[in-house]
Amino acid sequence: MSKHSILVGLSFGLTSGVITTLGLMVGVSSAAGSRVAVIGAILTIAVADAFSDALGIHISEESENTHTAKEIWIATISTFLSKFFFALTFIVPVLLLALDDAILVSVFWGLAILSLMSYMLARQQNIAPWRVIAEHLIIALGVIFSTHYIGLWIADIFAS
Repeated sequence: MSKHSILVGLSFGLTSGVITTLGLMVGVSSAAGSRVAVIGAILTIAVADAFSDALGIHISEESENTHTAKEIWIATISTFLSKFFFALTFIVPVLLLALDDAILVSVFWGLAILSLMSYMLARQQNIAPWRVIAEHLIIALGVIFSTHYIGLWIADIFAS
């Protein structure tokens, strides 16, 4: 059952790390156009949201009333570590590239990670991988596009 707990934490942390970090990066970049703001957002997500997601998984696993305390803590810790690690990977392009290029590289990196995880999940469940990948990428792209336009709207309303 520990394998299940690790998989729960890894799959949730990875997915949340990619989607949340990309959404925040794209939105902040569109609103502020500031490398410092994007780096601050990534670090904030890596810490605060990793703790939040870990607690969410902890409580969710407890509410099932089927897991041992050890399994719950394994899921909690693996959620935190995977969210923290995957969120931090997005800081590398921001440090090395111009902000617009870094955002583009980050989007491709995030979609690649999400596609790989979706493929592995589909194979494990004997489901057609393209359906699972497409479903997850559509959701991710929805987040990316909506946060981009929200960022532009914020810049338009509040920038002077």
